[in-house]
Amino acid sequence: MADPFLACLAELIGESNVLVEAADMAPYLTDWRGRYSGRARAVARPGSARQLAEIMARCYAAGIPMVPQGGNTGLCGGATPRDGGDELVISLGRLNRIRELDPANNTLIAEAGCTLAAVQEAAASIDRLFPLSLASEGSCQIGGNLSTNAGGVHVLRYGNARDLVLGVEAVLPDGRLWNGLRGLRKNNTGYDLKQLLIGAEGTLGIITAAVLKLFPRPRALCVAWVELDSPALAVDLLGFMQSRTGNALNSFELIGREALDLVLRHLPGARSPVAERGRWAVLIELADGGDEERLREVMDDALSGAFDQGLITDAVIASSLAQSRALWHLRENISEAQRLEGVSIKHDVSVPVSLIPAFLESAGKALCEAFPGIRVVAFGHLGDGNLHYNLSKPDSGSNAHFIDSTPTVNRIVHDLVVSFGGSISAEHGLGQLKRTEILRYRDPEETAMMVAIKQLFDPRGLMNPGKVI
Repeated sequence: MADPFLACLAELIGESNVLVEAADMAPYLTDWRGRYSGRARAVARPGSARQLAEIMARCYAAGIPMVPQGGNTGLCGGATPRDGGDELVISLGRLNRIRELDPANNTLIAEAGCTLAAVQEAAASIDRLFPLSLASEGSCQIGGNLSTNAGGVHVLRYGNARDLVLGVEAVLPDGRLWNGLRGLRKNNTGYDLKQLLIGAEGTLGIITAAVLKLFPRPRALCVAWVELDSPALAVDLLGFMQSRTGNALNSFELIGREALDLVLRHLPGARSPVAERGRWAVLIELADGGDEERLREVMDDALSGAFDQGLITDAVIASSLAQSRALWHLRENISEAQRLEGVSIKHDVSVPVSLIPAFLESAGKALCEAFPGIRVVAFGHLGDGNLHYNLSKPDSGSNAHFIDSTPTVNRIVHDLVVSFGGSISAEHGLGQLKRTEILRYRDPEETAMMVAIKQLFDPRGLMNPGKVI
């Protein structure tokens, strides 16, 4: 290699793990949605935390910016280099070992490059559950999940990614390796430093491994697709189901008619669960350690009660694992169906659960007034207040022009979100996409504290520059 710095990296981790050819680097330089593309000095693929620490120490000494990357499934450009071509992309995919399984402590230690699916499988091998669940779990990596504080479909019951971590190992910007892999649920010895790294999108350091919480593996699972007339009734149904099913309520996903229509149009084999589709649907999952037949009776009784109270208009309860998967297939492939449909203006927002109906009504009215004929594709995790609120024109050919209206659309949506006490980024992070937008809404003192933390950890500004801060 002509570049002396890259030649040194090649000696450290092997020439095959320092990618410099354009074709080899290409998959690492564009995000999953194809919205962000950049250039890089090279792509380095360390095989251990020690190798990563040495790479980062050398980058720090040479003043070379670093862009950590996991499975490259993010939606905000947080793992994509900028256009300057001076940044080193550091891919964590080779750090993919399960270091420890501890069923008695209900924990496992996974390296950052393990896919989420691999972590789930490792937990299952000792009859435990790791509950984080995302549509991209076959390719997203646990390091990226933690760095973006991923949410997913089970936050209602188990919390976000940060709620599932007891300890982390990480490399700081100057190459120091911090071992915070403590499997403790009680540890009052000062600042909880791991929480600074979780959700920081690689701007303070790079997580290399984590102690993850495990839970009893459910013995019974029951999934239902429910039709109803409005988001307000969906919120009422959520409270009703919580009162009738308690801790068994695993997921509660709101799906608008437009979202389902896209899946039925673009995904081969997708079929509507009901003959007559309404304006809104909810996907409900119950799970517990009991008997499947009994759990199905619980679901049936609860939905019968909801029907009697006028909360729902129709419901289908899956009678097999295949049917359950088919119902989840409809929910999990909405994003893919949107990608196949074409470009759209996407929002990942959260508001208090009780205010979701008012937000949807206000936003829909304001957008229809500003952009007659606009199509609203709304879906998401109603149980925790997180909506994916995406806008496009019904004629996909018009969307290339409509995308130019992104600043105006964002202003309408984000101003309303904040007026309802919400957040403009619920689970996808800020990345490049919302780094500037957040300044309009975040308290200046909060921004100042974040900048001070960034300066303390990364005084040279080498960690994932141009992201978050």
